[in-house]
Formats: sequence, structure tokens, C-alpha cells
Amino acid sequence: MTFNNGFAAKRKTGEAPDSKAAAPRSPFCDYSEPGLGVLNPASGRQNFRLLRYDPAPELAPFVLHYWTVEWELPGGRSYVQEIVPNPCVNLVIEPGRTFCFTPSAEKFAKSLSGAGRVFGVKFRPGGFYPLLREPLSPLAGMPIPVERVLDATAAELEEALRTRSSEELISIMNRLLLDAAPHFDADAQLLCRMMAAISSDRELTKVDQLCERFGIEKRTLQRLFNRRVGLAPKWVIRLQRLQEAAEALDRGAADSRPTLLHLSHELGYHDQTHFGKDFKTVVGVTPEAYALGGRAKTE
Repeated sequence: MTFNNGFAAKRKTGEAPDSKAAAPRSPFCDYSEPGLGVLNPASGRQNFRLLRYDPAPELAPFVLHYWTVEWELPGGRSYVQEIVPNPCVNLVIEPGRTFCFTPSAEKFAKSLSGAGRVFGVKFRPGGFYPLLREPLSPLAGMPIPVERVLDATAAELEEALRTRSSEELISIMNRLLLDAAPHFDADAQLLCRMMAAISSDRELTKVDQLCERFGIEKRTLQRLFNRRVGLAPKWVIRLQRLQEAAEALDRGAADSRPTLLHLSHELGYHDQTHFGKDFKTVVGVTPEAYALGGRAKTE
């Protein structure tokens, strides 16, 4: 069964899922841009290629971007890439491992060897809930079958990964997600505004500040994040700040990096000790060790 035929049989119109999909735009960033959670991007770009693409405009409230990773390493050589945890669901198409991966508060490591290709959908925090329509917190850190949210099977998507270009995959995914008809309701809009505030205001470091700014009770806020994001708001704020810290340490030459004391204050920490403890909890090494570059593993 071909990819198109497999889908055409399921659709009331009888049309293939990519027959009306909007044409994808060119990649909007590559490894010359901030890593968006990819630790040690300078080392990463020597071992694989990461590209990110915009979704269809109608999906922008739900999807942050599409992404592709491709690699081709010499025989016997492997590379381990680490990713800072984030509050986003990722739908990942990978041979034998196609799932929707829910947010986790733990660092993720991916071992690469040989040659390969992966395609993914990175949803905005809370952007996956309108597709799943059930609370995410009980599913935190768990893989969800793609069949629960898309009119597609993992096998069909993996066949498309094998036979289609990235541009074709984007058109297919645009159509599948648009057909799922996610609804951008009032809670989704509120969550988007909250995430924008967390991302843009480094002085916003506490849940109480978020409650005060948006006029919402703490218990109501907790329920909103647990249901739609899958992580507590405290963790969402913390992960945002620590991702910013890793990216700040990655940028520029060693002599132009911010001092750790200055960086901790800039990110809203009152002391460097607390910052260092949180950084090590999430990234796995101290800020000092990370700044020295000892975090990616190549064999």
C-alpha cells in the first residue's frame, strides 16, 4: 500500500492528504541560529544537520515548527546529542520509533551512528492538547501513538519518511494536522499569552508572579498547565531560564561569554549557588563545566 493510497481510502473526499496542502516555505533557521534546547550546537553541527520549517499559517497557534535531522557518520563512529528538556510535545517520525513524545523535566540524549533521517513536529506548549483532548500530566514522559491524534499510522508515516522529501513531508503533515481540526479556545489563548510572557520577561521567575500578572488563582493556573502542558508552571519557568542560560554560554568566544554571576542575575536568580544547582539538575553538569565544552560525546 502506498502512502497516498493508504490515506485516500480513509478520507470522505477520497483525496490524498497532501493534495491541497499549502506549499512549505524554506527552512527558517539552521545551526547558525540559537539551539532551542540543543546542547553544544557547535559540536552538533559537525555531526548532523538540523533544519526547522514553519507550519501552515493556520497551524501556527499550535505548532512551533517542523524539524528534520540528517546525519551520516563514518563506520564505527557514534555521536551522542543532548537536549535540554522543554514543555513541548514532539511528534517524531523515525524508523521503528514513531510516536508523540510528551514533555519531561529530564534531559534527553540521542545516540547517532551510521546514516539516518528523522522528521518531527514541535508543538507549542499546550498546542498538542487540542488534538489529544485529554489531560497531559498523567502522560508526562510517555510516548503516545500517532494514531490517537492523526488519521495516519506510524507505518504509513515511516514509509513517507523513507520515500518523500522534507517538503513533501511538510505538506502531508500540514494536511493531517488541519484535518484534525484543533480548536484555539480561550484557555489556549491564555496559555499562549502566558508562555509569551515567560519567554520575554526574565524577571518572571515565580508562579506567583504569573498569577498576579494574569489575574488567575494559583490552583487554577496549576490545573491549566497540568491539563494542557503536562508540566507544572514552576518547571516550565525554570526550564525556559535554564535553556536561555545554556544558549548564552554557547554563544561567542570563551572570553566574551557572560560571567556566571552576571548570567544568574540576568535570568532572575538571586544567587549563583541556586542557579548552579538548577543548571546541574537539568543539564547534568555545572555551568562552569558546560562553559568549558565538556558535554557532548563522540566515539
